Parts: sequence; structure tokens; C-alpha cells
Amino acid sequence: MSADSRFAKAFMQAPTLPLDGHSRYVLFSDCHRGTGTSGDNFLKNQHLYFAALQHYLKEGYTYLELGDGDELWENRSFSQIKSIHNDSFWLLSQFYCRGRLHMLYGNHDMVKKYPRFAKCNCSTYPCSTCEEEELFPGMRFHEGLILENCGAGPDIYLTHGHQASFLNSTLWRLSRFLVRYVWKPLELIGVLDPTSAAKNNTTKKRAERYASSWAKKRDIILITGHTHRPMAGTSDSPLFNTGSCVHPRCITCIEISGLSLTLVKWTLLARPDRTLFVAREELTQKICADASFRKYTSQPVL
Repeated sequence: MSADSRFAKAFMQAPTLPLDGHSRYVLFSDCHRGTGTSGDNFLKNQHLYFAALQHYLKEGYTYLELGDGDELWENRSFSQIKSIHNDSFWLLSQFYCRGRLHMLYGNHDMVKKYPRFAKCNCSTYPCSTCEEEELFPGMRFHEGLILENCGAGPDIYLTHGHQASFLNSTLWRLSRFLVRYVWKPLELIGVLDPTSAAKNNTTKKRAERYASSWAKKRDIILITGHTHRPMAGTSDSPLFNTGSCVHPRCITCIEISGLSLTLVKWTLLARPDRTLFVAREELTQKICADASFRKYTSQPVL
């Protein structure tokens, strides 16, 4: 099966959500929540993530996670991830109980596609004040999601983006084995995984090229994660990317407010009196009201 076929399959039975002038969505991907060890790349940015989610919950946004929310290749225990990051899961549960949370699976949390796994592992989480609280009871994780434009503009297709790689999609179990038992130990001595789209520039560019080509043929806007590189479309490509929550000094996401797509960075800054605060910075903004995406121009990010 080709990359084009894998992308098409992701949206064959994808659920849809409305996209109009009143829409408010925030898209995160590649949080890679871990177990709190030195290999937990999310740990250094957990406070930025918590502050951002508080903002979006208060402002009435619907939270959309585009896969790899939890690091289930390097870690076998989802229970430990939920225990270490129970404050983040508490906030996510607040979105869910308000009907404002939808999650996709990526290659690093592919097991979430199985209803039995989701039922056994995603229904509750260990709360700080009691043994168990409801998390996402009845949650179904999908491979794709479509924001259906109620006006004249293009629809927005959401998926993780691992479909661009045969190794990360069809052979994901082999990749998980290699990451868990080969690349994870080697990373401790400075050897990076050459098959990772987030760590290998050649693999990254190939994944972006496949995803962009698929979207361009269909004249749609495609938003992915997977490569960890924030993107906001160019004059040649209708591909957006949320970036990730494991950048060295920031987290990135995409806000959809009405028909505006805004790439946003959350980072820690200092005031003149040397007190620290979490800052929200808009990197670039695009309007998707026009059906012809090719009118967009490229803008640098990060």
C-alpha cells in the first residue's frame, strides 16, 4: 500500500466536525507524555502545556489531539504515565466532560485504536485526591478527523502523518520494538534514531513531501504532526503542522478561530523585575475562507 493509499484510508470513515465563523478549535500533537524519567521529553514543558490548556478551556476551545499524545513505544505502562501527569489528564478530562475533546492516534500510541485498550486504559486516571476519577469513558480514538467547512472554503483534514512512512504505519510493531529495545538505550549515549521523522531531516522532508502531495491533489487543507516541525502552509503546499510539545524551550499548536488558522508558540519569558510568566506568541496566521489555498504565501515560523 502506497503513502497515498494510507492517507486516503485514514479518512474513509473519519468523523466530521463543523467549521464555520463560530468555530474554536485548538490542535496539539506529539505531546509524548512519558513516565517522568530522564527519557520523558514532555516533562520539561509540562507547565507550559498546563497553562496553555487552562487558557483554551476558559476561552471555550475544543481540544483536538492529533496523535502521539502519550509515549507508548518507549514505555509499556500507560498507568504510570497517567499517574505522573495526572494534572494534565485532569484538565483533559474537563474538556471531555464538556464534549470538547477529540483524540486521534499516531504511531507512538497506535494501541489506542483498539477499543479494548481504550476501554481498559482511558476510562479512569489516578487523581491526586482519590484513587480513581473518570478520564475518557467511552472514548473512541480515530486515525483521521475532518473539519467540514460550512461555507465556500476547503475542508480541513486532520491526521497524525505517520501514514507517510511504511515503517511507522504498516510495520509499526517492528518500529516499536526497535525504539523500545534498540534506539532508546542508544539515545542515552547520543545515537539518534535514523528512522524517526522528528530526528532525521531526510525522513522528515520525505514525510512532508508525501503529505503535501496528497493534500494538493485533493485541493484540501491537511494538518498533521509527526515531524515535530511547525508549518503554516506555503504558496505551493496546503500542509500545516502543529509542531510538538517537546521542543527544547517551547510548545506549539494551531488555533482555529472562525476561519483563521493561527500557529501559536507558548514559552517561558521574564518580566523586567525578573519574574517568570508563560507567554502566548502568534507565529503566523492564515485565512481559509477562500477555496483557492494557492493564494497563500509562505511565512517563516520558529
